[in-house]
Amino acid sequence: MLSADLIREARLRSGITQAELGRRINRSQSQVARWERGAVTPSFETTLELIRACGLDLWYELAVYDDSYVEDVRRNLALSPAERLAEADELERGYEHLRRAGVAALG
Repeated sequence: MLSADLIREARLRSGITQAELGRRINRSQSQVARWERGAVTPSFETTLELIRACGLDLWYELAVYDDSYVEDVRRNLALSPAERLAEADELERGYEHLRRAGVAALG
């Protein structure tokens, strides 16, 4: 379903109809509809072609898996919204202090 969602999102962002997208890649509107519904899964290359026909591009890359942030995410999810806001304010005050110290040192 990922390709279906990507194709539909690209088409909607570009403001074109399924028929127009089909015309741009020499395929029928019904074929575009099948891709968007997930009834048929296009190849990766065809998905890229469809997205580019909408005037968009798809960026992708492989990266080394890093779960070092998972504990921070879990900890933050356990906080209430008010606690998260208070923590963000505290961090911002710390960053502001560092910015001022840096400017003074350059000064």
